[in-house]
Amino acid sequence: MTQETIREKLQQEPFVPFVIRGSSGQAYKVSDPGLVVLMKSKVFVAEARSDRCATIPYLHIASVEEAGNGHVRGTRPRRKQR
Repeated sequence: MTQETIREKLQQEPFVPFVIRGSSGQAYKVSDPGLVVLMKSKVFVAEARSDRCATIPYLHIASVEEAGNGHVRGTRPRRKQR
């Protein structure tokens, strides 16, 4: 179901950016459908204009939601508290 949900969002016309949220709470913003590859058991997401990317197993996807106001919490690693 998750793979099909992501596929539908990628094919939506016009494209609407969305967020894939992992079971750990990490969020991955999909701003361009060309930066996503659906594989058999996981999804590959690359970040535009960056060397960052992630491979997320479908089993670890907690939600797929509309991106909203453009700000996605949890997309950058948190700094360690001293």
